[in-house]
Amino acid sequence: MNAPTPLVELTRALGQPHMNYVIIGEGNTSLRADTDSFWVKASGQQMQNIPVDGFVQVRFAPILAMLDESPGDLAAQKAVMQAAKVDPDSPRMPSVEVGFHAMLLHECDVQVIGHTHPVEVNRIMCSARAQDFAANRLFPDECVLCGPASVFLPYIDPGLPLAVAMREQVRRYQDSWGEAPKVILLANHGLIALGQTPAEVLNITAMCVKAASVFIGACAAGGPVFMSRQDVLHICRRPDEIYRRQQFVER
Repeated sequence: MNAPTPLVELTRALGQPHMNYVIIGEGNTSLRADTDSFWVKASGQQMQNIPVDGFVQVRFAPILAMLDESPGDLAAQKAVMQAAKVDPDSPRMPSVEVGFHAMLLHECDVQVIGHTHPVEVNRIMCSARAQDFAANRLFPDECVLCGPASVFLPYIDPGLPLAVAMREQVRRYQDSWGEAPKVILLANHGLIALGQTPAEVLNITAMCVKAASVFIGACAAGGPVFMSRQDVLHICRRPDEIYRRQQFVER
């Protein structure tokens, strides 16, 4: 089975070399297929030229169960991932990050996930200012597209450990802000954008990369001046900005 065209196009767009979001085998994407399953980029595929058969359709239930109770070592986890495939004859293996894709699609009520390693973002994620960047906002359109703050995680081994830790932080964010995050930032790793459409994921990724560039410039110019929490919430809740945000979801 081939993946839906919107997922293929999103993945290739995020992988374009001039964007500096990913190179070689970096990054992965996912798209909800139905209530029981989702498509995820297969391990080892390059995003810029991924073929239509470069994805795997996976059932939610066995992947989510791994987050509640680890099946054991990497070999045991791989066996669960293999058994979770909708098409058992598919030669592809799901990305090692299939756990956090399943968790985010399930817990955050979104349809699409885009995980990249943008150079501008990782200049910050590999620095002592990573958490500072994640917790604050610099300008209004960053609030509109990326939400009032980003979830931040210190470096954690990719795969199941990362998915489990991410679930805890996402739940804390939802309790604090009353909504799902738009952006998750991973120290020494990269960026995750959560959206309802491929267009929204592309827009969130682009805005987060712009914010990273602004942040780096502000640090060089004497230090960033962040928006206040009050101003951030005001922008996020303004009716005209909510309307604009919906337009960015649709195109």
